[in-house]
Amino acid sequence: MQPLRIAGGQVLAGGGLAEADLLLVDGHIAEVGTTAQAARTLDARGLLVLPGIVDIHGDAFERQVQPRPGVGFPFDLALEDTERQLLANGITTAFHGVTLSWEPGLRSLETWRGLLDALHARDWACDMRVHMRWEAFNLDALDTALADIAARRVHLLAFNDHTPSILKKLGDPVTAAKYSDRAGMDLTAFRTLAERVGARAAEVEPALHRLAEAARSAGLPMASHDDDTVAARDAFRAHGARICEFPMAESVGQAARAAGDHVVMGSPNVVRGRSHLGWASAARLAEAGICSVLSSDYFYPCLLRAPFILARRGVLDLPAAWNLVSANPAAATGLDDRGTIAPGRRADLVLVAADAGAPRLVATIAHGRMAQLGREGWHRLSPSG
Repeated sequence: MQPLRIAGGQVLAGGGLAEADLLLVDGHIAEVGTTAQAARTLDARGLLVLPGIVDIHGDAFERQVQPRPGVGFPFDLALEDTERQLLANGITTAFHGVTLSWEPGLRSLETWRGLLDALHARDWACDMRVHMRWEAFNLDALDTALADIAARRVHLLAFNDHTPSILKKLGDPVTAAKYSDRAGMDLTAFRTLAERVGARAAEVEPALHRLAEAARSAGLPMASHDDDTVAARDAFRAHGARICEFPMAESVGQAARAAGDHVVMGSPNVVRGRSHLGWASAARLAEAGICSVLSSDYFYPCLLRAPFILARRGVLDLPAAWNLVSANPAAATGLDDRGTIAPGRRADLVLVAADAGAPRLVATIAHGRMAQLGREGWHRLSPSG
């Protein structure tokens, strides 16, 4: 791999922005400061040089797998397009939130197996990882989940329980039709399936214990999803889940942070100014120190833009806001080789022009390689010196 010099940019390192050069060698940051070593050079004058984005909760890839209800495409093709979107938005590490549910179709065991096989079949420029979103009532898939955790095919385990909500919403014909369409079933058959699954409530807690034990043995980070009470968060923490995704009450998020847990919210909430489900403002909770991690949730472009929106609001400066999409998610998932710019760290970088207000991505560097380079970036790139 040819060394690459990033010259003259405003580099986010050590908690602040300062002009510096970076030398990238063999996929890692070799020097931060002023370097004259002969290398291919990218002129970063006038640009921000930021750590690559780490997305620990994103399921937008589902739209590539199944762009319309019941219309599926090969998993390798879907992931190729997903990777292009990720890199174009500065995301160099992505935990794909793959739901392992009892529902047929998009979130089925069959889809789970196909996606994991496609992900592990090749190397990707973006470090694409598996965030298993385990549906609590998917008891028939427990052995598969345990085997995949033991085989190191999973990188993050999250405990989800949408079944009670689905059963409740089946009384609404419009919402019920959305669920049955996603599963590729007629409504009557889907309702019968959901009710049969829901009748196994007594088996849910023992399965959770087995999964948590397997994750602890494998050294996996764990998360809980949609915690609605402090007691629920405390229970998941007792299992080893130190990530609290999308708490449904501010008090839950406060308690999680007080206990040292990371709290994840969606960057679309920041960009839109509100939650699409009516929950709390992610921007306000980030400013209050309750939200420590922003994720793409369902729309990748928001991760690049959200920190700049927070910085413009004036409570957090850009370095603190950028930590929400780089250093903090890396720390939450145990990835201590990335998320910040320092010698020895993995060379995952985003070069951004922000002079016109909204950030504009110029280049994405993943593990020391140029992974995304627009026309402006090509004009800034010189041959080796």
